[in-house]
Amino acid sequence: MLEIKNLHARIADDENGTEILKGINLIVPTGEIHAIMGPNGSGKSTLAYVLAGRDDYEVTSGDILWNGESILEMSPDERAAKGVFLAFQYPMEIPGVATMTFLRAALNSVRKKRGQKEMTTPEFLKFVRAKAAELGVSDDMLKRPLNVGFSGGEKKRMEILQMAVLEPTLCVLDETDSGLDIDAIRIVSEGATKLRSPDRAMLVITHYQRLLNYIVPDKVHVLAKGVIQKTGGKELAMELEKSGYAEFTGKAA
Repeated sequence: MLEIKNLHARIADDENGTEILKGINLIVPTGEIHAIMGPNGSGKSTLAYVLAGRDDYEVTSGDILWNGESILEMSPDERAAKGVFLAFQYPMEIPGVATMTFLRAALNSVRKKRGQKEMTTPEFLKFVRAKAAELGVSDDMLKRPLNVGFSGGEKKRMEILQMAVLEPTLCVLDETDSGLDIDAIRIVSEGATKLRSPDRAMLVITHYQRLLNYIVPDKVHVLAKGVIQKTGGKELAMELEKSGYAEFTGKAA
């Protein structure tokens, strides 16, 4: 279970010390998918980065517990070993780094930190190709440098493959639908939905309800002005699609 307790955070080198997150309280039980929705500048991506442990953000107070253990003092790789995974809004292209080399290095690094045996090359090839086939990732994509020349949809699908390979227990999807057309959203969302599991919690961050047509959440939370301002069922996303965020952007944080 993910527990976020009175979380306050800011950009680490901000001389003004302006807080972006101003007291986030959130619980996401294992086995559930929760959606975070909100306007631009509300703190959605900041929350994702803080969960992943990016060092250019500073937590000024509060705590983040994953399965009862605080992860605030853990490095990003330590959090990954504990099962935390962040799918980026804009996945990076890494010329010169083969996709398969990247996936194997990431997988074996996590397995080593978890005290598991590293996969041999034959074991890894069999494993990753099976995962890729389930998610519709072609052999051609696996043979190319990581994300180089990929369309937006292919980049996001590759992130879903990374998630399937690393088998995290907490998945944070930061605006997975950003820059994708309807067909790409459907394909990527179907891949993410296949990874839904009783042993896995998902936090889906998005502006728009359309993504939630495919990744159906158990709960929807509205984040505005750095705090969770409303929580409801999946029908809340439909309400936001009709009414927008004006109700929440006018509230005091």
